[in-house]
Amino acid sequence: MNLHEYQGKELFARFGIPVLPGQVAATPEEARSIAASIGGLVVIKAQVQAGGRGKAGGVKLAHTPDEAFEKARDILALTIKGLPVRKVLVAQAADIAKEYYLSIVMDREKKAPLIMFSAEGGVDIEEVAHTAPEKIIKQHIPLEGLRPYLARSVVAKAFPDAKQTQQATQILLALYRAFTEGDCSLAEINPLAVTPDGRVLALDAKVVLDDNAEFRHRDWDHWRDPAEETSGERLAREKGLSYVKLDGDIGCVVNGAGLAMATMDLIKHHGGDPANFLDIGGSSNPEKVTAALRIITGDGNVRAILFNIFGGITRCDDVANGIVTALRESPFSVPLVIRLTGTNEVKAREILAANGLSATTSMDEAVQMVIARAQEVTA
Repeated sequence: MNLHEYQGKELFARFGIPVLPGQVAATPEEARSIAASIGGLVVIKAQVQAGGRGKAGGVKLAHTPDEAFEKARDILALTIKGLPVRKVLVAQAADIAKEYYLSIVMDREKKAPLIMFSAEGGVDIEEVAHTAPEKIIKQHIPLEGLRPYLARSVVAKAFPDAKQTQQATQILLALYRAFTEGDCSLAEINPLAVTPDGRVLALDAKVVLDDNAEFRHRDWDHWRDPAEETSGERLAREKGLSYVKLDGDIGCVVNGAGLAMATMDLIKHHGGDPANFLDIGGSSNPEKVTAALRIITGDGNVRAILFNIFGGITRCDDVANGIVTALRESPFSVPLVIRLTGTNEVKAREILAANGLSATTSMDEAVQMVIARAQEVTA
């Protein structure tokens, strides 16, 4: 789950990371009221889960409450990278002497959290990695956790005096606590800023939470923003499906993450392009199948759909019943290719045949077939 900046700052503040006062507003009137309560120069920042807000006009300074009203009104009328701006963060502005980049991300290859730190903050870290990779310090965090000496060694050379080094060290230690106790897969501060009077502050927050840990965090409910989800993502979450939208045209419904990855690999191998990752899991629940079809048919890019089911715990007959039910409730025009093998596959074939459908047992054959069907529809 991606958090908005104001939510990420709320998480950071819980762990003692210094952030400037601010509140979120949904109307220009609210922005004016917040600016008046803060006093002085404020920054108005669009709250959308996309980068490049400043370049798109989504970050503006306001010297007075009335100016905050005007700037918030303009920003709330924007659409940034296809996302309409529904909220703005009104926060105290800060003078900046120097900007840094600091993050902790899960390195899945090394199976360990990775610290990334750079004195080139305030810009996309991808740009720094491309143009000057030597300016990014990378440090894996060992199994025993992040110790103060290790945190200090990462930031020490970049700060001009001991006071700032100590502040940055404490922020990195707090960021690690937020990362681990908050079950994050990414916790990023960009910029981590030094003010002219020597304070070190987190002026932005980008946080991605690991959905697998949601059962440990009841407070996440008020952070989830349904307006930022597509209807497919929302339905998948409600039905307990693992769904990731991709850019291709072949919809995939598969049971098991490993089989889903293998299916997408095989589609790419044969020249196709998957439209999604969608895992209905190991349960025998026809409702999940119908929900999966509703999600995929709601994607206008999909030209053909592949069901690839290897029945173990998942019963093939339940999948077949789900397919039939979905087609009865909401017929769709795109071609459907089915591969079923495993538990109750004979019964499943009977159910499909009774409704004018058929299934193959060969995964390779099914993939080639669905690619051909998608090309026919595209043509």
